[in-house]
Amino acid sequence: MKTSRRHFLRASGAAVIAAGTVATGRVWGANERVRVASVGVGGRGWDHARTANAREDAEIVALCDVDQQILDNRVKEMSDINGKSVKGYRDVRDLLADGEIDAVTFGTPNHWHVLGSIWALQAGKHVYVEKPISHTVWEGRQLAAAAAKYGRVLEHGTQRRSEPAWQRAVERAKAGVIGNIYMARCAIYRFREPFMFPATEDPPANLDWALWQGPAPEKPFSRNYVHYNWHWFWHYGNGEIGNNGPHATDIIHWIIDKGLPVKTYSSGGIFGYTEDTRETPNTQSVTHTFADGTVMLIDVRNRHTESGPSVCAYGTDGYMHDGRFFDKDGKEIPDDQTPEKVDGTVAHFANFIEAVKKGDPSAVNATAEQGHIAASLCHLGNIAYRVGRSVQFDPKTEQFVGDDEANALLTRTYREGFEVPKLA
Repeated sequence: MKTSRRHFLRASGAAVIAAGTVATGRVWGANERVRVASVGVGGRGWDHARTANAREDAEIVALCDVDQQILDNRVKEMSDINGKSVKGYRDVRDLLADGEIDAVTFGTPNHWHVLGSIWALQAGKHVYVEKPISHTVWEGRQLAAAAAKYGRVLEHGTQRRSEPAWQRAVERAKAGVIGNIYMARCAIYRFREPFMFPATEDPPANLDWALWQGPAPEKPFSRNYVHYNWHWFWHYGNGEIGNNGPHATDIIHWIIDKGLPVKTYSSGGIFGYTEDTRETPNTQSVTHTFADGTVMLIDVRNRHTESGPSVCAYGTDGYMHDGRFFDKDGKEIPDDQTPEKVDGTVAHFANFIEAVKKGDPSAVNATAEQGHIAASLCHLGNIAYRVGRSVQFDPKTEQFVGDDEANALLTRTYREGFEVPKLA
């Protein structure tokens, strides 16, 4: 069954909830496949599509991208793989109006993650959304609320939660192998060349630039926004800390389970290059302090450095480094178990598809709430960096204390017709 985009945009509230109640209770036949669509298939979204499609109990039936050239190439490639036609959509709203789609994955730029996911949940679809789950703290809270409200499966793309090695490491840390953990550190190291922003120009005919911007207020096109360097501009991205940081911050949150901090400080800048026009720092240090005094450090470097990322936790009886445990004398603490080695992306999609087939949102390994905290630990660091001082935060209200300048950066202005709905 198909519905028009106009009908989809009108559908909300009780109508959406009623439709969703039927879909949630669906019983999947033994040989029935979950019909999946992937949105934003130029890079990571294409990994989503191929991974889901490789499963016997799932198949890619549609792809969506605002770049017609990418879309045409991917549709042909996937159709060849499947031996049958795969639908192509340029506008995600048209895709979400397609009643033949059960689940949608999002590999779009960060500023589209929450709105696209909420629209999909409202349309009765299950959702897999890439990290970071949000572009702002406020957005993440709205998506967590939407996941709870609409009763669909939502999996956040922090695939380490589906890796047995990390599951075992977290289990050991929580069991007190290194005592009480008082501090943790995330290191995000990725070399990046200097970046010079080119002049604005007309967008190419194959790209729907207005639709690419979606929720973001419109700006003139520049070819270096697409399809990757948007990461280094606050209007669309969250810098390196938001790009790769959530994988590490999610593990630390998983281990210490402290929620969001009460105090954050960040310093850094663009170092090592005399000419570089990105807005986000290529070197950044963040210190979060939680209500009980536990400290979390985030270290970002985009120049020559040791390999990474890495995750460390420090306890009263030793420390953990990337899943290996050491006592106070630096001697490794052996484990009597050897976790299975898996491809994290494959394992994570298996978890997602199995949760969809069960119709059980609680069966996912990475929830919207967990994704919200992992991303917010990065967003709060960016806000402290942007205001240039230490900030006090109230985790209960998710607002800064008496700080209008910092609070203004918890959300953004939305383009008309692409507003993220307030659900919390």
